[in-house]
Amino acid sequence: MSNSSAAENIVWHAASVTKPDRHRLNRHKSCVLWFTGLSGSGKSTLANAVQTKLHELEKRSYVLDGDNIRHGLSKGLGFSAEDRRENIRRIGEVAKLFVDAGIITLTAFISPYREDRNLARGLLEPGEFIEIYVKCPLEECERRDPKGLYQKARNGEISEFTGISSPYEEPLAPDIVIDSSRKSVEESVELVISYLYDSSLI
Repeated sequence: MSNSSAAENIVWHAASVTKPDRHRLNRHKSCVLWFTGLSGSGKSTLANAVQTKLHELEKRSYVLDGDNIRHGLSKGLGFSAEDRRENIRRIGEVAKLFVDAGIITLTAFISPYREDRNLARGLLEPGEFIEIYVKCPLEECERRDPKGLYQKARNGEISEFTGISSPYEEPLAPDIVIDSSRKSVEESVELVISYLYDSSLI
């Protein structure tokens, strides 16, 4: 049986409990907080800090972290443009399921290509995808270099490394911009939480 024939026999099954039902149960809406930026910009740190605050506010949330996902869902994918695209496609589809489940989903991925981020946005309903650009100068990211990756990239030990040998396309119209070289984690968390309140998501 060809793939096309198999696809014709797959029918979407409507759930008896809907996303609005889950929103009412949770007393808040669901969305994706998509943190994008260079390695070392502070995406994971900020995503986890926002999740901690949401937990304190009794809001249901979950963090999908780039490194963690590559240990499982995206295990075996490399860092070529094609593999990066597939990685983000998978994350976008998983995030969509989490949003349908009523969860505020925080994703921390470099996601260097605008086209791929836009693809993830297109999977969700308007207002459910919040692009957060964690902006940080390359020099500062290299100075931090928490995983020692920039040094390895400079030494030629890592190929296709974003910011060094592979491009990063800055968001053109992100929903939130956070300069992590200037703002503290606490200030940054407050920006995100205020956005969620202002958008009536929580």
